[in-house]
Amino acid sequence: MPVDLNGYWKMTVNENFEEYLKALDVNVAIRKIATLLKPDKDITHNGNHIIIKTLSTFKNYNMDFEVGKEFEEDLSGVDDRKCMTTITWEGDKLVCVQKGEKEGRGWTHWVEGDELHLELRACGVVCKQVFKKQS
Repeated sequence: MPVDLNGYWKMTVNENFEEYLKALDVNVAIRKIATLLKPDKDITHNGNHIIIKTLSTFKNYNMDFEVGKEFEEDLSGVDDRKCMTTITWEGDKLVCVQKGEKEGRGWTHWVEGDELHLELRACGVVCKQVFKKQS
């Protein structure tokens, strides 16, 4: 049984985010703003249907998907690309593969105690983020 991701999560760690954004060719002005933000995650997880809302004072990003079903993801507001995305469970980890212009792009979410971990990947660059569950 996959882990329960439901909840509201506040960012506590954001390592190597600017390098990750550089790998995505995000312009310097947006990178500078983005690295100052500490976005929250609001996750609704019901069976194979998951909605991940990334919320910040600058921009919000909503991802609504069914685990195991490929879909076209519009990354407007991130790096303005589109890619074919598939998200699957690998044990207790939610793994995303984003096929498009950028090699090796994707992410992995998992829970350890009251922390949600997120590893973002693109072009060999890895960013690690940690979020603490809110009561």
